[in-house]
Amino acid sequence: MPATAVFVTDRLTARLWDEADAERAYDLYARWEVMRWLGATPRALESPDEVPAMIERWRRRSADPRYGVWALERRDTGVVVGSVLLVPLPDEDRPAGAEGTDGADGTGGGEVEVGWHLHPDSWGHGYATEAARAALAKGFADGLTEIHAVVRPGNEPSAAVCRRLGMTPQGRTDRWYGGGFDAFLATRP
Repeated sequence: MPATAVFVTDRLTARLWDEADAERAYDLYARWEVMRWLGATPRALESPDEVPAMIERWRRRSADPRYGVWALERRDTGVVVGSVLLVPLPDEDRPAGAEGTDGADGTGGGEVEVGWHLHPDSWGHGYATEAARAALAKGFADGLTEIHAVVRPGNEPSAAVCRRLGMTPQGRTDRWYGGGFDAFLATRP
């Protein structure tokens, strides 16, 4: 495994985002077709000047080696196809990362989310499923017993990834990110 890798799959390396990825990160996160599915109040980046702070936030969220927002790099070309994340879900009353949200196990409410954000030129190649499967395996190997996915209604491609991963639909939830998301659950085998 490359020294900087968090994990490696057949086709991808998950690693920390860095400054050299800024142009690709902007090209990904400035696209409404990507951002419309993300977070409580989706907003596409408006300027490349926003990227360094975003990468720094991701690097801080990756300080605990169990969790992070990681760049997904194709092993054959070195092109970053997007992000995979394994992060504590926000406490129902406070956003993730807010003071006092860490539980005894270092997570917001003790619950962790797996997610993926891929560049449109990388859609339809199975990268999201491949990366998320490896992120789930990492989380379970690190001691988690349950991992959630939170999908905005209408995002059928991400719901399909959850199904391919064998995640169990939990219905609509108001627990995270302002509510109104479809929840899926994976349990440790």
